[in-house]
Amino acid sequence: MRVLLVSKLAESSRAVNTIVKYAETARAMGHEVAVFGEKDGAFPSLEFSLDVKAFDFAVFVVYMPFDFPDLPYLAALLDGMPKERRIVIDCVGRYNETIRVEHDFNHLEKMEGHQGWEWIEAFQAVAGRVLQPTLTPLRNDVTPFLFHGYDPAAVARPYQSATEAARAWVDAGPSKIYGIVYVGNNWQRWTQVRAFLEALEPMRKDLGRICLVGWDWGRRPDWAVQLGIRGADVDPELLARLGVEPRDAIPFTAVRDFLGQARFAPVFHRPLFNELGLVTNRTFQTFTADTVPLVFLPKALAETIYGPGVGPLVVGDNVADHLHDVTRAPERYWQAVLEVRRHLSEHHSFRRRFAELVTLLEQ
Repeated sequence: MRVLLVSKLAESSRAVNTIVKYAETARAMGHEVAVFGEKDGAFPSLEFSLDVKAFDFAVFVVYMPFDFPDLPYLAALLDGMPKERRIVIDCVGRYNETIRVEHDFNHLEKMEGHQGWEWIEAFQAVAGRVLQPTLTPLRNDVTPFLFHGYDPAAVARPYQSATEAARAWVDAGPSKIYGIVYVGNNWQRWTQVRAFLEALEPMRKDLGRICLVGWDWGRRPDWAVQLGIRGADVDPELLARLGVEPRDAIPFTAVRDFLGQARFAPVFHRPLFNELGLVTNRTFQTFTADTVPLVFLPKALAETIYGPGVGPLVVGDNVADHLHDVTRAPERYWQAVLEVRRHLSEHHSFRRRFAELVTLLEQ
């Protein structure tokens, strides 16, 4: 099968890691994946093509309006690929009525000028089917498809036992530069990040350095102030008081190893994503790093995605107690990490995910 993926690529956001893994996996399975567009030297492992008719399906991977190509490229896509062979993967729940959770939302009217009905009609015009990376879509005309996946071969240190892993974690010394690293851009996550940091304040000196990696962690961006939009909030005074280091976004190829420089790595989903059960690339990628993930997802969702062994990694109401317990008895938590990795390898590998996509396309 030849699949043409349609999306705007960025080195440090959205679906770039997943798209690269799809291309690698497809080749290994005897299929072909290319990205619609001119060759982009920033992504040397990807094939690019404008020859729409050379492909069996076009799959639009959509986060933002600019994931749809401009004219005349969009016209070439629509003319060259029949609608029944065009699919949209709606990564952020646009294909719903307007939903607000806290100050998170799925339609960014102030930023983009597009109302909810415009998104729904656009998806219906562009594609024969809409998929969303959730197991529980709200609309009955949406197909559940988790899209993102886990690469067992990408695990930085594939420990054979929890004892080995815990010993290496305790003895890591200078290789663990940070106590905590979170990699993710500052959009609709500050409520959770702030609560997390405030809970850590009493034990700050015992943790080591804390680093937030991504866009706009240093200060609230001017565009958010000008438009009056919540979601890119930040408190520089709190970060300064806790000695938190904000860093610019890093390329997707550097994420795993950067996370591995920390003892702990939180997994946060946007409030909207928790409500809709949407998963992201980081849901899976965090478990390839040599670190102890701190899972801040609803317990039911965490167990559905990660399996029953994830329990010890799901952080409850007392963050400080959780971290103290990991430090006192790391083997129990590393056992959970290894069990989750096995579950992800069996149920959420990119090979399995791409096979699921092929099955959906062939239906």
